[in-house]
Amino acid sequence: MWKQISNWLHRITNGWITLIALVIFLAFTAIVLPRQVVKAEAQTGMSVSPDTSFIYSVDDLYQMAESYGEQGRKAYVRAQFTFDLIFPLVYTLFLVTAISWLAAKIFDPSSPWMRVNLVPVLGMIFDYLENISASLVMWRYPAHTPMVDYLAPVFTLVKWIFVGGSFLILLLGAGGWAWQWGKGKRG
Repeated sequence: MWKQISNWLHRITNGWITLIALVIFLAFTAIVLPRQVVKAEAQTGMSVSPDTSFIYSVDDLYQMAESYGEQGRKAYVRAQFTFDLIFPLVYTLFLVTAISWLAAKIFDPSSPWMRVNLVPVLGMIFDYLENISASLVMWRYPAHTPMVDYLAPVFTLVKWIFVGGSFLILLLGAGGWAWQWGKGKRG
C-alpha cells in the first residue's frame, strides 16, 4: 500500500505542481499562520500549546488545559478542527511534492529511496492524531482522559520527528540535486 501511495505521489508531481505547492506554503506561513498564532495566544492566554511543544508530559498537558480556562479550551478545540485541519495539508503538500520532485531527479525510479516522499505523510498522520488526542483532553477537562492523555505527547514528539525529518530530507535532496546538476555541468 505504501509503495502504491509513493508511486502515485510521484506520478502527480511535476515542477509546476511543486512550485504551486511552494507558493501556497509560503503564503500560508506568511499570512495565515502568524494571524492564527496571535489569535490562539489571545484566546488561550498563553503561547504554549501541545502543537508547538516538542516534548511535554501528561501533567504539562493538564496544566495547559487548566491555564487556558474554559473559553481557551473551547478555542483550542475549535482551532484543531478548523485551522489545524488545513495547515498539515498545506505543509504536507509542499513537502511531498518537493521531495518527490527532487527524488525523481536524484534516484533511479526503481530505487527504494523514492519512497522517502512518504515521510511527510507520516508527519501529517501523527499531527492529526496529536490534534485529536489533545483536543479530547481539552474537551473533557477537568475529567481525565486515560490513555489518550499519554498518547498525545507521544504523537506530538513523533509528529515533530517526521516533520523535522521531512525538512531535513528536503535540504539533503536539494543539496544532492545541486551536486548532481553541478557535476553534469562540469562533465
